[in-house]
Amino acid sequence: MTDHATTDSAPDELCINTIRFLAVDAIQKANSGHPGLPMGAAPMAYVLWDRFLRHNPANPAWFDRDRFVLSAGHGSMLLYSLLHLTGYDLSLDELQRFRQWGSRTPGHPERGHAPGVETTTGPLGQGVGNAVGMAMAEAHLAARYNRPGHDIVSHYTYCLAGDGDLMEGVAAEAVSLAGHLGLGRLICLYDDNRISLAAATDLAFTEDRGARFAACGWHVQTVADGNNLAAVGEALDRARGETARPSLILVRTHIGYGSPNRQDTFEAHGSPLGEAEVRLAKERLGWPVEPVFYVPDEALRHFRQAVARGATTEAAWNGRFAAYERAFPALAAEFRHAMTGRLPAGWDEALPVFPADQKGMATRAASGKVLNALTPRLPALVGGSADLNPSTQTALAGQGDFENPALIPADRQGAVGGEWGYGGRNIHFGVREHGMGAILNGMAAHGGTIPFGATFLTFADYLRPSLRLAALMGLHVIHVFTHDSIALGEDGPTHQPVEHLASLRVIPDLVVIRPADANETSVAWQASLESLGRPVALILSRQNLPTLDRSRYAPAEGLRRGGYVLADAETGELDLILIASGSEVALALAARERLAEAGLRVRVVSLPSWELFDEQPREYRDAVLPPGVAKRLAIEAGSPFGWERYTGCGGGVMGVERFGASAPGDVVMREYGFTVENICRRARSLLGMDEG
Repeated sequence: MTDHATTDSAPDELCINTIRFLAVDAIQKANSGHPGLPMGAAPMAYVLWDRFLRHNPANPAWFDRDRFVLSAGHGSMLLYSLLHLTGYDLSLDELQRFRQWGSRTPGHPERGHAPGVETTTGPLGQGVGNAVGMAMAEAHLAARYNRPGHDIVSHYTYCLAGDGDLMEGVAAEAVSLAGHLGLGRLICLYDDNRISLAAATDLAFTEDRGARFAACGWHVQTVADGNNLAAVGEALDRARGETARPSLILVRTHIGYGSPNRQDTFEAHGSPLGEAEVRLAKERLGWPVEPVFYVPDEALRHFRQAVARGATTEAAWNGRFAAYERAFPALAAEFRHAMTGRLPAGWDEALPVFPADQKGMATRAASGKVLNALTPRLPALVGGSADLNPSTQTALAGQGDFENPALIPADRQGAVGGEWGYGGRNIHFGVREHGMGAILNGMAAHGGTIPFGATFLTFADYLRPSLRLAALMGLHVIHVFTHDSIALGEDGPTHQPVEHLASLRVIPDLVVIRPADANETSVAWQASLESLGRPVALILSRQNLPTLDRSRYAPAEGLRRGGYVLADAETGELDLILIASGSEVALALAARERLAEAGLRVRVVSLPSWELFDEQPREYRDAVLPPGVAKRLAIEAGSPFGWERYTGCGGGVMGVERFGASAPGDVVMREYGFTVENICRRARSLLGMDEG
């Protein structure tokens, strides 16, 4: 196995069974878990971690480490066993607390709980998408920063996937794009045990998986016996030698390997073996029945060689980076800063300010202008759309396309680190919203980039699981969702979002921002880029919105606090507060003027982000929405669900409680009651005033 063979006589079987039975014992102690995958996949995982994976257990955050993604996250004890054995800060006590309250070993791997866990997996297929994103980030950063003789970004992304991963659509989307992009440093090991949770896979999954990947442009190999360590190693060697295509290695394994009564059955997938069966499995594989959680000294000594190897590998990289820094000090400084995830000094000086304009512009158009103004100052910003750049207006002008270099015409190749090929900053995800979401998460988890993606708001449903995982992991991913309401018009109810804003707002740790005009959009991008520890959803309009005259109204900077008093009554106690977001803010302002003519004292509050507003001190929130003013009317062209938190018992909500309709946008808005006249009518009714 070339230079990846071990230098001493490794106690391979001893090490593999140590992995297996640490997993089995932890699952049995918890009386919960999935023993089948760790038992069957331990040999290939051992070969990968022992002979190929470049990592440093003493510094899990070392940047140029290889990434390992356990996409089949139900087999989490395989990963926890490897992390403990190779010397990461994950004690045997934590393995014994598997799936218990407060432990660092939850049921599925969670980023941030244990060192060495690169991404949160469990929802099947997501890890495959994350791995594609990590490989894309590696390719982009290598193209941007590497120079001849100075490869400071040069690592692999390995993924271990199961049958369920390959059945999920999100993985299929990501696999298709990875093949198109020719990501040669992406290697997927497929645990081909032919058993899923409920039955054998031949009940519902009989396609030729290898042929599918090959058709998508992958390099495909098969290992007939997953216990054949030499064959696994040789396949990994060949995969690493394939530089123009991602690789899939189908490894034929046996779920629950060694269990006399559970091997090759679905019973081994998601339930503990049971004490009697654990005993039988240990006896069959020649493992001591007692003590549980047994780690032979010889096996531990062998695994812990990873600590010294990791230190040596990282030290060598540090030497290479020092030479790079001497040769390219400016690039090295930029690279160091990108790795921190922080924003460079002065980045926000380029934020545009838009003049007042009654005709105005769509907030998607304003967003595009802001994005392109910021791009030169934010080299880490990279992203694209699900085949919708002309509509979402998220193209980065002059920044080139992230593309397979083999597919780029010769006149666009450019120099190393240039604008075309992997150095490009515009990613074309194709019509693959869910794959896009998982890939963006992988890019953010990898580090070195601030990724964004774009599609229509109604299609947020397609990537919702990925968006939820971004929030769960605290990843800085920015989603641009345009065509934000029934006002988009003729495309009709299939494309007109109604319930989507409400559904996004209920996701914990997701910041949702729906700006009212071009200047709020500019500040919204500022707030989005500063939200370093969580994802953001920018909700933008297709139709033009007036650019508000800020000499008459409060500055758009108020958006940074989530909500602010945009226009107030000139004197006296307030009769009514109108609260709105997005396109309905201009309607609320016009209604305020109409109501003021009738002698009513009305405040208009722009509330583009519930999450940012709720984070403000109580004193500020009470100043914007005084508790003593009970009459409040919220106005938003979407589901009214949730608005009662701001309107209270004495208030009301003008929203949309049915699907949209196909007609010009202004007609749809009028027919659904979003007019100045109807707002005034609702306001007077709320105040108990005679309509006459």
